[in-house]
Amino acid sequence: MGFNYKAAFSRNIGWVTEHEQETLSSKRVAIAGAGGVGGEHLVTLSRLGIQKFNISDFDEFEIHNFNRQAGAFMSAIGRAKCEVMAEVVKDINPNADVIRFDDGINASNVDEFLKDVDIYVDSLDFFAIDARILLFKKCEEKNIPVVTAAPIGMGCAFLCFIPGQMSFEKYFRFNDCKSDTERYAKFMVGLAPKFLSYSYLIKGVVDLDAGKGPSTPMGVKTCASIAATYVLKIILKRGKLIVAPHGMQFDAYLNKLAKSYVPLGNKHPLQLLKFHFIKNKFAKAG
Repeated sequence: MGFNYKAAFSRNIGWVTEHEQETLSSKRVAIAGAGGVGGEHLVTLSRLGIQKFNISDFDEFEIHNFNRQAGAFMSAIGRAKCEVMAEVVKDINPNADVIRFDDGINASNVDEFLKDVDIYVDSLDFFAIDARILLFKKCEEKNIPVVTAAPIGMGCAFLCFIPGQMSFEKYFRFNDCKSDTERYAKFMVGLAPKFLSYSYLIKGVVDLDAGKGPSTPMGVKTCASIAATYVLKIILKRGKLIVAPHGMQFDAYLNKLAKSYVPLGNKHPLQLLKFHFIKNKFAKAG
């Protein structure tokens, strides 16, 4: 039996119209990072009916990826994440157009990565701050909306950046940082200003200086659900959006949804206090 787009995604109809499904099929989504959240974003958006992707990752699958990454199997160990995940997408939709950037994203290829892109889904490793700053700046210049969903605990911290609204830098204030450790701390407090999830975090497992932190499969899959929903809402121009400096965090373990509003971003006095708390708590250098 041959592949048929309408039949493959027919069960989406009812939550979207046939015309909206056609619209989804024609849009291009960029996803930087094809591991944890990136792999789940790819699978979820492919099953939504998105069939044009620009993806990037310079890494290969390893055994420690098995707890959370969609492409992590024994057969994938040692294989490039981009290559594996492109195969997964094509296995869902043989007609999918997947453009790979196997060396990751840098200043020399970021414009090509974002060419003809309708929306960017941030899926970089938490500690890949330089690449994240570069991508968000380019998206702002090119008027490309961005969604970022970070797996924290057994849930998701979510932010959305829309052209004409508060920018990534004005929200996170990385330019004020003196070290990578400070940037990691600012990223943490900006993503999750309500501090959900930390109440059940085991002491000693997060080390900002070493770029180390835990993740769960539930958190990653929650991120994919929320991010894909926002991709749908933005592309189809329907549904209310929560955009920066507003954000939200959902934690299934705590049975809590918390919405946040940080009008000055990380420059807000309360955010500065939280920043110093996080830096002292999770950075050995203090």
